[in-house]
Amino acid sequence: MAAPKRSNHSGTGSHSAVAALSFTAKLPAQAAFKKVLLERYQEAIARSRKIGHRVSFRVEVDPTAGAQTITPVEEQPIASDDTFPVEDTGKPDAELEAALAEARARGRKRVAEIVAGEDMLSADAFAKLLGMSRVTVNARRQTGQVLGIDGAKRGFRFPIWQLDKDGRPFGALPALHAMLGNSAWAVYRFLVSRHGVLDGRTGLRALQQGDDAAVLAAAEGMARGDFD
Repeated sequence: MAAPKRSNHSGTGSHSAVAALSFTAKLPAQAAFKKVLLERYQEAIARSRKIGHRVSFRVEVDPTAGAQTITPVEEQPIASDDTFPVEDTGKPDAELEAALAEARARGRKRVAEIVAGEDMLSADAFAKLLGMSRVTVNARRQTGQVLGIDGAKRGFRFPIWQLDKDGRPFGALPALHAMLGNSAWAVYRFLVSRHGVLDGRTGLRALQQGDDAAVLAAAEGMARGDFD
């Protein structure tokens, strides 16, 4: 076994420099080489998982000397010239924190206004309107068959306008929930917002006019991040 030696290597597939430690072992016997090669491979996997960055090894074959060389290389990220230093003061920006707190307060106020609207029904009232139990309504909410938005202290609220002319929840609701990340608030915002691809109509208006295909296409586009 040769004495440990230090060498520098650049990690392939990475834009950052690495500091590498190399250890070389010469194994003249082919059988012994295969055994040690497998051992080094397993050691590299274990080492990489433990330290959290890449570990590799280089194999060199010298036909004139009749020997093989295994060189494990532990790659450690080091600072590069194109890295921008970031000053960590340890203290949050007071102005930013104040702006975020104000935004959160506005959001809570807006949610309270929405769920307090006359078009929002409690689970009991919505269940009575549909002629089913509250348990059934909540089960259908969880599967996206009906739209129920979380009103925090008020509990879930169910927009009465999600019912079609026959008094049944719009059939497109499950697909809308699936397309928009199973987020009830995302579905709500989609339905009450106007969309250029729907000729300026809200999603709700388009559903009321029976244009389900266009509504689902608009929701799919929104999920992809298309501009509307």
